[in-house]
Amino acid sequence: MRKYIRHPAEMPIEVNLPDAGEMHSEKLRNVSRGGLCFHSDKQMEPGATVKVRVSLVRPPFEAPARIMWCRQEDGAYVMGAAFIQQNDLFRARMVEQVCYIEHYRNEMRRSEGRDLTSEEAALEWIDRYAADFPGFES
Repeated sequence: MRKYIRHPAEMPIEVNLPDAGEMHSEKLRNVSRGGLCFHSDKQMEPGATVKVRVSLVRPPFEAPARIMWCRQEDGAYVMGAAFIQQNDLFRARMVEQVCYIEHYRNEMRRSEGRDLTSEEAALEWIDRYAADFPGFES
């Protein structure tokens, strides 16, 4: 049985293999409090430690993660990564923001007929609502 609920999300993220020394832009597939799933053109071995960065949320999210699984799908790779540190408040905040942004994206499509990318929705949502989003102390 799954420990955390997965929240679908299609946002750009960056993944850094410590040995490679460079960030690779990837596409987030879903996120939970325990980790995330993403698409990549590069294969990564289970057990590898990576740094994940989501710069579209406020504050930007950056955390170490361990690749748990990797499978080939549609000419690319899909990977699951588990967060290593136990900073639940920060992870919960990131998950909440991603969910609000995706809700905003869907609402704009439904109410205004605008088909925003996840990145466009994130930038608009952050501009309009991030200042009122509850902080860690809430």
